[in-house]
This record gives sequence, C-alpha cells and structure tokens, in this order.
Amino acid sequence: MTPSDSTPEISLWRHPAYIRYLYVRVAASVALQIQVVAVGWQMYALTGSPFRLGLIGLVQFIPAICLFPFTGHVADRFDRRWVTFIAEVAEAAAVAVLAIASLAGHLTPNLLLAMAFVVGIGRAFEQPSVQTVLPNIVSAKVLPNAVAASTSGSQTAVVAGPALGGILVALSPTIVFAVCAVIWVTAGVAMITVKMQRTAATPPPLDVTTLFSGVVFIARHKVVLGAIVLDMLAVLLGSVMALLPIFARDIFVVGPLGFGILRAAPAVGAIVTGLVLARWPVSDRVGRVMFITVTIFGIGTILLGLAPNFIFAIAAMAVIGASDTISVVIRQTMVQLRTPDDMRGRVYAVNSMAVITSNQLGDFRAGAAADFFGTIPAVLIGGICILTVVAISRLIFVELYAADRYDLAKS
Repeated sequence: MTPSDSTPEISLWRHPAYIRYLYVRVAASVALQIQVVAVGWQMYALTGSPFRLGLIGLVQFIPAICLFPFTGHVADRFDRRWVTFIAEVAEAAAVAVLAIASLAGHLTPNLLLAMAFVVGIGRAFEQPSVQTVLPNIVSAKVLPNAVAASTSGSQTAVVAGPALGGILVALSPTIVFAVCAVIWVTAGVAMITVKMQRTAATPPPLDVTTLFSGVVFIARHKVVLGAIVLDMLAVLLGSVMALLPIFARDIFVVGPLGFGILRAAPAVGAIVTGLVLARWPVSDRVGRVMFITVTIFGIGTILLGLAPNFIFAIAAMAVIGASDTISVVIRQTMVQLRTPDDMRGRVYAVNSMAVITSNQLGDFRAGAAADFFGTIPAVLIGGICILTVVAISRLIFVELYAADRYDLAKS
C-alpha cells in the first residue's frame, strides 16, 4: 500500500457518520449471532430434535424468498436508514418476546419458531438497505476502505457473537434474549443518526417489471449468475451450522460455551483469510479460484464429519470459514462492480435472498438429513454434495470458470 492509498483509510476514523455506520454493522452482526446461538440451543434443549433445529432455518428462509422483490424496491425508494431502523427494532421486539416468555417459564418450541420467523422478516428488509447505504455516507475516494473496514468489523462480530451467546446462554436464557434485544435497538437508533452526504437516485416506478429487474439483471450476466448459484448451492446442500448444538452437547460434550466456540471458528478462519486477501488479493483467474475454494469448503465439511475430537472439529470449521470467505469476496466484488447505482438495492435484494436462502434452507436440510440418517452421515453426505455441485457447475457455468477478472474487461 502506498502512502496515498493509506490516507483515505486514516480519514475514515475521523468520519462520525461512518463510525456510527460501522457500529450498526458490528452490533447487528453480534445480535444476530447471539440470537442464532440462543434459539438453537434452547430449541435442542427443549426438544432434543435435529429436525426442530432445521425448522429454525426454514422459518427464516420463507420471508427471504417471499419478500425479496419488495425489499429491494423499499431500499431503492425510501430512506435506507429508516428502513434499517424499523427492521432492527422488529428483530429486537422478537427476541424481547422470547426474554419475557423465558422469564415467565413459557418458552416453547413453537414460540421460538414464531419469533425466528419475525427475525427473518426483519433481516429480509434490513440487508439490502444496510448494504447499499454506504455510498451515500462516504465519498467515492474512501469507499473501498470503508467497505473493507465494515466487512472486517462484521467478521469480528461473528467471532465475538457466538462466544458471547454461549456465555449468556449458560448464565440464563432470559438474559441472553434481553441483551440481544438491547443491542439490536441501539444499532437501529445509531442508524437513524447517520448523516448522509448524498441521497439516492430517483426512485424507480413500482411495477412488475422493476420488481423483478434485479433477477433479470443477474440472469443476463452469466458470470455473476454462476457465482451466486455455485455459492448458494454449496451452502444449501452442505451447511452444518444447524447441527453444531448436537456436536457440542452429544458428540464432544463441551456445553454451551463449546457450542459458541464451534460457531465462532468459521469466523476466525474468515478473519485470517481476510487479512491474507488484504495483503495478497485475488486479482486474476478469479473464476478458477472460486471453484477451488468451494472445493476446499466441501473437504472441510467432510473433515468435520470425520473429526476425532473437539480441537479437530474447531480446525475443520476454521477451514470451512476461510474457504467460504474467498468465494464470498469474489461473488460480492463481482456484484458491486457490475451493478448500476440506480438499481443496487434490487440487485442486492436478490443477492441477499440467495445468501439467506442458502443459509436458512441449508439449516433445514441439515436438520432433516440428521434426523433421517444421523448427524455424522448427514455431515459427510453434505460434503460429498458440495464436491458434486462443484463438478456439475464446472460444466454448466463455463463463463464463470473462465473469468479472469472481477469486472467486464476480461470475463
């Protein structure tokens, strides 16, 4: 990095609006991770059912898939700060209900699922808005630095959130849900105090054509389509996150704190990988690199299924997080460089829908497979499915495999 390159990065920390935005990203990520740990642990404690763990992902998937045409439009038509605020307050209200129910002794599996559904609705509206508001906060000169810093902050939160969630769950279910609600509220309040330098472009008309314009845009860009589909299918068919309570409680017997550590391990791998990418970024043959890293993602999943002890399992989860980060960076960079400013919200809504779909529906798939085959066989099958997806995608998405650079100059 040259001295001129470092100057914008330093100026970010003197930018009050960006500092508030960074807090929003970090706090919301921490709250989400705490909620995931708490709901997953309580569901398994109440039911002992892997299938019920999978249902948590299913109920959060439904809003993402049903609402994405509207969430992108909302992000492009209204003040994204207020959209984010309302969404995060709704998420806070959901976990506050769980805190009250826990205190009263009325926490039930059905209530956990219902409030997970509300959180899913909030996230469906939050993600396109919070992801696309940054260009309205900082100048184009410092935007790359701002994106890198906020991404690093979110990954740090993904490490701290599960560990904090594990500690709080061990103390009290009531406390963990209450703390989660407070964090989400503070994130929402911070968001509406962010001062924007520029407003968004003229809102698009609300009609059927523009509702699905994000889908049409991605479908016409085969490299972007391939990157999204490859990443989505790999996580959908191979995700193991919903099964970690079983590993922590029944297989390795390490309790809620161990569960939090397992949840945090992928983010540790992601942070280390992010530091490496900051020093040696992927600049060419990006398509091939993505296929290689998704392959490593599948191998890491298989290693988790074969893990002889808790330490080996932590290492396998770190490999999963590290490889997933590289593919995510490639996918997100492609979307940013190939999306016009005036429809960024709609395109990011589709992208967010794909991410949430793969994560949440992947959790349901994992829980159902574990209930039918057993936990270890389900994990091994998931890893094999990832490798199969890579092989098939290599034949279908030829443009992605041949992509040399992120932008359109050399695709």
